Parts: sequence; C-alpha cells; structure tokens
Amino acid sequence: MKRRQMKRCHLSILLYRFCLWIMLSAVPVAQTYGFTFTDHTGKKLSLSDFKGKWVLVNFWATWCPPCLKEIPDLVSLYESRKKDIMVIGVAMDYRNPDVVLKHAKRLSVTYPIVLGDQELARQVGPVSMLPTTYVFDPEGKPAVYKIGIVSREALEEFMDENSNKIPNSQPAGKAQQKGR
Repeated sequence: MKRRQMKRCHLSILLYRFCLWIMLSAVPVAQTYGFTFTDHTGKKLSLSDFKGKWVLVNFWATWCPPCLKEIPDLVSLYESRKKDIMVIGVAMDYRNPDVVLKHAKRLSVTYPIVLGDQELARQVGPVSMLPTTYVFDPEGKPAVYKIGIVSREALEEFMDENSNKIPNSQPAGKAQQKGR
C-alpha cells in the first residue's frame, strides 16, 4: 500500500511542477515593438522594415530536433507567402557559425538567418526553451508567441483569424488561394 501512495505522491508532484512550468512560461510578449538584427550576410533587419507583413522570429538550434522538424514548414510558408510574411531564423546556442549555415543550407532555408545569443533575443522577448517563435502583426505589434514546435497550418490559421482585426490587412489565407 505504501508503494502505491508513494507513486501517487510522486505523480502529484510531477503534475504540480509541470503546471507550474506551463504557467511560468506564459510570460507576456515583449513590450518593445522593435528589434534590429544583422543576418549572416551582414544585412540589417529591423521590425519596422517589414511594416504591412506578418513577421515570424523563430529561435532555434542545430542540436534541437523539434527545431529542425519545424524548419521545412517555415521555409514552405515563407516561400509561398513572401508578399505578406517575413520569417527570420535566429540560431541560438552554437559554437561554430559554419555549422549553423551548413544546417540552414541542408534544410534549404531561404529566409534570413541571424546568429543570435540571449542578449539579441531580449530585443524580442524571453527565450527559455527552443524552439520559440514570436509573431508580429502587419502593424509591427506583438501578436503571439509559442514555446515549442509550430506548424505552417497553425500559423496560417492564426494569421487568417487575426488579419480581420487589423485595418488594411488581408486575411493570410487569401494570398495562398490566389496562386492556386
């Protein structure tokens, strides 16, 4: 009987810690509405440069399997929606920039890659785990962020639902439908 009670107690503690972790990771999106990064080619990228577009800032690492799993969806989204979406990949926790760039090339990444660190990430918001993706609306305001893997489908659904709330913004799904 004691063993069963200990298991229940242990599971309760784990559940409590998990719930606490979820609550603590729900930190508000960055209050500042701007950032300036320099990509691996030396080009400056500022949030204000992309006014009128949805901007996705994806923090990832070469050693992170979920990060590598979501990149093809981000590439696909970017390639099919360059007119209304900008994706910026920020590589974190790396030792050798060449390794990052080789991974980006192997994954056919066509959007800008920034070699980042925690100081650079603070311009956008907290990055406690990888992957983490921040989404800014076409007016440059923080819209949402996600810790964990994102999919093209979920991103497009979110942008579709929220484009109607932004003046002079076309629903995200419309641009894709025109090309069919």
